[in-house]
Amino acid sequence: MDQPPGFIASGETHLVCRLHRSLYGLKQSPRAWFGRFNSALIEFGMTRCEADHSVFFLHSSSGICIYLVVSVDDIVITGDDSNGICRLKSHLQRQFQMKDLGPLRYFFGIEVAHSISGIAISQRKYALDILTETGMVDCRPTDTPMDPNIKLLPGQGEPLDDPERYRRLVGRLNYITVTREPDIAFPVSVVSQFINDPRDSHWTTAMRILRYIKKAPGRGLLYEDKGNSKIVCYSDADWAGSPSDRRSTSGYCVLIGGNLISWKRKKQTTVARSTAKAEYRAMAAVASEVTWLQQLLKQLQIGDTQGTKLIYDNEAALHIASNPVFHERTKHIEIDCHFVREKVLSGEITTEFVHSSDQLADVFTKSLKGPRVDYICNKLGAYDIYAPAWGGVLQIL
Repeated sequence: MDQPPGFIASGETHLVCRLHRSLYGLKQSPRAWFGRFNSALIEFGMTRCEADHSVFFLHSSSGICIYLVVSVDDIVITGDDSNGICRLKSHLQRQFQMKDLGPLRYFFGIEVAHSISGIAISQRKYALDILTETGMVDCRPTDTPMDPNIKLLPGQGEPLDDPERYRRLVGRLNYITVTREPDIAFPVSVVSQFINDPRDSHWTTAMRILRYIKKAPGRGLLYEDKGNSKIVCYSDADWAGSPSDRRSTSGYCVLIGGNLISWKRKKQTTVARSTAKAEYRAMAAVASEVTWLQQLLKQLQIGDTQGTKLIYDNEAALHIASNPVFHERTKHIEIDCHFVREKVLSGEITTEFVHSSDQLADVFTKSLKGPRVDYICNKLGAYDIYAPAWGGVLQIL
């Protein structure tokens, strides 16, 4: 800290400041800490990524690189410049009090395993902790996280005696979707809509999600080198799927080199008047994500950002995106959605039609049956990496 102005004692030396309160709770402390950390990295020669200010990188003339990600005061360093990484750690240790935990194994509740097959991430310990706290460790597993025939409504059923317990559970379920998003994304988003007034029917659905997690608590994502770095994204929408307000649900996933790296499910803010409008809004959502991702990867010099492929199963929406004519039938679609058309015409995004049975974003927009969920999860690289059949995944290098 610096001594405040006006508190200088003339003629006195070797004095210290006595604080009347801790500095840890001050609102400016996080900004001051990040500013200090940012200066230390820039001094080393690293560059802050403009697309994500928590990411720093250093590219050398020989083509090797160092990447650093910071979250509060937790740091992950990676790259192919081993000597540079050692110098960076020594530089930071001279500037800050640090503890080197070695190869990445655990980060913010996410377990990381390195193997010959690739890198696997999961939240098995976190999932088992939830099952233990809710008394569901010995429950009977189920094949689906949510019954496809059930439609939850506000005020449906009797009020819960302890609604705070429901809110805590839903909050923890939302965090576990970080690494097992494909299979429980939609059910968790549904139960999240009732945290203000949870009822027993909502609690029953949340318990079913736990029973599904019990089936494979170690399910996570496996990242493999598949020989390419192309960006491919899938987008889908469930038109008027919400029984309470008839708003549609958008869902998308983005893969780089066949590996899932970004996904989202969100209810649309307004009612769509047609399936084409609902699907086109979903395309706009994934186009925004792809635009940001292209900027990030281009600055980090990772992947092939040219001609990102957008795969869709609605021909009407694809025709709107590729047709430069703005005619009467599409006047009701918001102008801001038409930046998808600009991306397509400029060549930044290319579109491709796929049959609904091969639409991988389908799992983000509606409740599906067990075989369909397993099929999409396998395509997206989501496996139970602790299962005997996948024992090789956890073979530590």
